[in-house]
Amino acid sequence: MTDTPSEKEAPSADDAEQTAPAATVAATAEVMPSPDGLPRRRKPAVRKLTAEEREEALADALEAEIAAEEAAAAAAEPELPESLRARGLRLSSLEIARKIVDAAEDKKAADIILLDVTELTTMTDYFVICSGGSERQLGAIADGISDKLRDDGVRPIGREGGSNSHWTLLDFGMVIVHIFAVPERDYYQLEKHWANAKTVLQVQ
Repeated sequence: MTDTPSEKEAPSADDAEQTAPAATVAATAEVMPSPDGLPRRRKPAVRKLTAEEREEALADALEAEIAAEEAAAAAAEPELPESLRARGLRLSSLEIARKIVDAAEDKKAADIILLDVTELTTMTDYFVICSGGSERQLGAIADGISDKLRDDGVRPIGREGGSNSHWTLLDFGMVIVHIFAVPERDYYQLEKHWANAKTVLQVQ
């Protein structure tokens, strides 16, 4: 006697799982909880950049790199000292004159006098007059004044005479320096020619 279809045993759960389509199993696996109890998340699809977008991204990256390099260079660059020329331009004529007096005094010049002639001539603002005891000292005084003023960014416009002429003139524009041997100073007597000038200071 043969079994009718109704009499066949119903398939077991194991048999059903084995005969389930692969797509159903895959779908079941996707919704299964992960080992940590959180649901699994699918990774979002990554869209490929277009050629134009790639060029824009490269340009942005290059600009950012250049900006970073400039910022680093500016931070590392030390502050430059003020130039000698700029320092000299900031000095007033009186400041220059006083520096000349100091330099002459350092070289042991005698009878130094600083005259203010601003109200008497447009040629200059101040005269510095001093004396040296020998031809060699005259040259040393002139060189000492030039060197000291050069360190402050001030250079003479001209220099006339020398130790052999017993009278050296240094022209700084706003200040003119006369360095005499004693006999020549007594002979020319510049202080008397400019008797109306104001005596700013005198160093014996």
